[in-house]
Amino acid sequence: MLRSPRRFREILIDCKPALPRGAGKKSFDTLEIPAHPRGVRFSIVTPSYRSSAWLKLCIASVADQPVELEHIVQDAGSDDGTLEWLLKDRRVQASVEKDRGMYDALNRGLQRAAGDILACLNCDEQYLAGALAAVAAFFERHPETDVLFGDVVMIGPEGQYLYHRKMQVPLKYHTWTCHLSTLSCATFFRRRIVFDYGQLFDPRLRDVGDGEWMLRLLERGVTMAALGRFTSAFTRTGANMSTGPNARREAHELFRSAPWVARAVKPVTILQHRLRRWLGGMYAQEPFAYEVFTPASPARRQRFEVNRPTFRTGNGKT
Repeated sequence: MLRSPRRFREILIDCKPALPRGAGKKSFDTLEIPAHPRGVRFSIVTPSYRSSAWLKLCIASVADQPVELEHIVQDAGSDDGTLEWLLKDRRVQASVEKDRGMYDALNRGLQRAAGDILACLNCDEQYLAGALAAVAAFFERHPETDVLFGDVVMIGPEGQYLYHRKMQVPLKYHTWTCHLSTLSCATFFRRRIVFDYGQLFDPRLRDVGDGEWMLRLLERGVTMAALGRFTSAFTRTGANMSTGPNARREAHELFRSAPWVARAVKPVTILQHRLRRWLGGMYAQEPFAYEVFTPASPARRQRFEVNRPTFRTGNGKT
């Protein structure tokens, strides 16, 4: 069912979409939420449903990170063979229960998280070697930062390079009227975003929940920063949800919910966004290499050399 622009505005004003019992100020210190163990540095949450082959690669990319972490896999009851091995995989904490969609699954996993730094990683996404150590080091040097963005390598089903995306801190009106300029697979945030500020995803959305969530953080004035290095790989499988018709419908509804002035100046906002990226060096990249797990090499990272990097996506988004 489609949401009205007014409904989107109510979500942004309320900033409280289906919060867990006990969520709110210092909620992880209340009786309703279990005590927060201090040994876990990262909690990675992966929503899963019928993605067995991709999930194996995703898990491998988390498991070899040299940091203290937990990997929570929230599966909706896959019937493609996933559960035959997932429940036996000691590298993850697997939970199998029906949910209302990807964002509901993420919320369920985030509410179980014990880490100081949280992140969401879909089945068709991976972390690059050493990514989480670099993220942890940045957060240690910058205790004021609540949200951190890494850069992303976009790859094909066999791990081959397609293009890349370099990140800056998103701007509110560009996010509201154009598109989210960051990717969730390279977004890392402190525990307090969920447990102090109560900022979960809206489970009523199916595709643009990360953009709507980011808008609420921008409205709140949360401190954000860009890491300036590649942390993640996003696989273009041909079945990514962000390219479907429902994603386009929800994006249009989110656009319609923006103030009329923001909608009217959208061309200027796009120009500002691209100029800001150019001035920030987002369109420049030296040759580089990355290593990911692939269907041909599921147990060991495969190295890819990128001699001619490009930011061009083929869909006009830069």
